[in-house]
Amino acid sequence: MIVAFSVQPTGEPSDPALARDLGEGADAASVHDAVAAAVRIVRDSGLPTRTSAMFTEIEGEWDEVMDVVKRATAEAGRYGSRVSLVLKADIRPGHEGELDGKIERMQAAVDRLDQD
Repeated sequence: MIVAFSVQPTGEPSDPALARDLGEGADAASVHDAVAAAVRIVRDSGLPTRTSAMFTEIEGEWDEVMDVVKRATAEAGRYGSRVSLVLKADIRPGHEGELDGKIERMQAAVDRLDQD
């Protein structure tokens, strides 16, 4: 399966060490730091992964992928009091290498259209 997901913490960090002073008594954690921490969890998983401007994609078996998403979400949660998780899954048993395979097939189709 392939899962594309994004996490975004909001609110005050649950880990006070991650707060930064924004002036006038407002503390907040950096969202890009939270996303980087989550992406590090994904990349350290050893599963095929790709990160774009909007989502991180990860490929593997259901339990291993969902475990990584859960751990990445928990890591992002340290940067806020709540986390928004957006997740989309392509569940296709018996297929591997689809993280790149889908892109290659799409590019081949674009190339065919360009030849017409």
